[in-house]
Amino acid sequence: MSEKKPLRVLFCMGINQNFFDAPREEQLEVWAAFGQMWNGIHDLPGVTVLGNMDDDQSMVGPSAGWPWTTYLLADVPDIETVHAACNLFRSTPVGSGTYKLWRYAKVEARVGRELIIQR
Repeated sequence: MSEKKPLRVLFCMGINQNFFDAPREEQLEVWAAFGQMWNGIHDLPGVTVLGNMDDDQSMVGPSAGWPWTTYLLADVPDIETVHAACNLFRSTPVGSGTYKLWRYAKVEARVGRELIIQR
């Protein structure tokens, strides 16, 4: 039986208009929540983060879809862990209020496998 290979996942993340409409203090709380979510993905069992890319200097305004604001590329053990990573947007609180991170940001996970080219 062959060894189960990890899933190669590109987490595409976009900041939405609610973030840009928020007062500065609230934006800082969103940034703290975003960091908590980001570290939460890194800390999920079996996740190996391979890299990331941020478009914030060449993209201005909210991301409705591609191009996204930032990307995180990781090897993930299974689809349940992909779902757990996406769920961090639903469960990570922003400040001490009632809002969660998904009010200000969104994620789309592109799931595939590592491309191996034989020589």
